[in-house]
Amino acid sequence: MGAKSYIVRGLGNPEAFCSCSHGAGRIMSRNEAKRRFTVADQIAATAHVECRKDASVIDEIPLAYKNIDAVMQAQSSLVEVVHTLKQVVCIKG
Repeated sequence: MGAKSYIVRGLGNPEAFCSCSHGAGRIMSRNEAKRRFTVADQIAATAHVECRKDASVIDEIPLAYKNIDAVMQAQSSLVEVVHTLKQVVCIKG
């Protein structure tokens, strides 16, 4: 909900069972995100994305997820980036 997405081509690395991560992954639980962040935080973090900006989706705030650029760098031996996509819309619930 606000981060980039990537279209990638797998490099067939047998040490990783020809696999890679399918997303950035969370750095905190949904409950922790609900405790830690406010609707104002959500509005600021998703200012460039057309999406819901209310308390019921606060657990999806981008700040609750790992940095996707760091994740992609960490798996550079597993995938080749073909395209980078910028999110403009996110539909939840």
